Amino acid sequence: MSEVAKSTTFAPGPEESLTIDIDVESQLAMAKLLSQYGNIVKLNDVKRKGLSYLITEPDAIKHILITNHGNYQKGAGFERVKMLLGNGIIVSDGAFWRRQRTMIQPAFSRKNIAQLCEMIKRVTQDLIPEWTRMAKSGETIDITTAMSAFSLEVILRALISNDLDKIIAEHGENPFSFLVDDPTRDLSVAMRFRQLGKLIQKVIDTRREDARENASDTQDLLSALMSATDKDGENMSDKELIDEVMTMIIAGHETSAGTLNWVWYELSQHPEEDEKAYDEAVKYVSDGTIETDDIPKLVFIKQCINEALRLYPPVWLFSRKAINDDEVMGYTIPTGTNVFLSPYFTHRDPALWDKPDEFFPQHFDDDGAHLKHKHSFIPFSAGSRRCIGEYFSYVEMQAHLSILLKHFRLVALPNQNIEIEPAINLRTKNSIMMQINLR
Repeated sequence: MSEVAKSTTFAPGPEESLTIDIDVESQLAMAKLLSQYGNIVKLNDVKRKGLSYLITEPDAIKHILITNHGNYQKGAGFERVKMLLGNGIIVSDGAFWRRQRTMIQPAFSRKNIAQLCEMIKRVTQDLIPEWTRMAKSGETIDITTAMSAFSLEVILRALISNDLDKIIAEHGENPFSFLVDDPTRDLSVAMRFRQLGKLIQKVIDTRREDARENASDTQDLLSALMSATDKDGENMSDKELIDEVMTMIIAGHETSAGTLNWVWYELSQHPEEDEKAYDEAVKYVSDGTIETDDIPKLVFIKQCINEALRLYPPVWLFSRKAINDDEVMGYTIPTGTNVFLSPYFTHRDPALWDKPDEFFPQHFDDDGAHLKHKHSFIPFSAGSRRCIGEYFSYVEMQAHLSILLKHFRLVALPNQNIEIEPAINLRTKNSIMMQINLR
């Protein structure tokens, strides 16, 4: 027996084979495994015919996503995401990913997001008349669908600004709105969504034609991507542009939609926190809006957002595959091992969090400076692959909540069955219905 073989140590785990997937059965199985074996569990994966690890331990997460991230590429499960998104930065790997990330990063600068913030505030303010009417008439609101529609409009306008209005006028409706109406992300939805890339191509072509005639003053994410160049001075190809735009539509839409859905629900269940968030909104919102420079001052509202992200991380499970042999926390990770990381379980680990299953925004006092471990909170992943749109998402959600909290208090209707559905994204199984009350 070789010296390497002698030193091989695997984490504890069940003898029987099983497959980890994005469904409620897998989530229940994972909870049982973590309770039984600890926060690093070895799995014999039926579906993938090889060794897998389930890891929720923060130091191990840091090793895989940061310290030795070069040894890990995208793992199991990204095939179906690729069908939906193409080869955008969520899916791509290696040198191509690094090139795209470097080209995209400037589009998400704080200066650019500040410019987009005026649009975010306007889309939020557009909700006020309808919400006021519903409050006065006693109508209930499907907050899950409402937040999905809001977030979709925000990301579309951030990407293509007024070209969205032209598309709606041409088609008589928003052709992207089926993403709100049909939350499934199966093959048929993926195919229908990919067809919409033709609309983005048309916007790109029109902008290029316009640019030849006169300089464009359009300031949105697509314009930033079209003008971006790599180290050789090359622009993205049209396919690359479309893949990145489609990636941003899905990622930017679903993260904010799901999180706002949960924030509104949890505030309705915690009147003291709702009142505190309202007091903060009153302090900074005047004439129906908030100054962009004041958004970072919404400290408690951000705590509420973070707490929703902790309890309900949109990406609740993701994977990596080991390129070469590695060792994590004394355990051997052979080449080809699938590593499953679950923010959902890390975020609810009683060893890392007081009141792990309760909505307790005070977890994030001082912007999380007192967390028991820096990597116990990873809703946007960590390291070089941390979500590029994280800051944009916070600005969007803080602006939205502050403006509407000043006007409205939402109360969830009683006797609803509030369940989570662990699919590609973590969401509510059923829409949450709420009563709108004027402040």
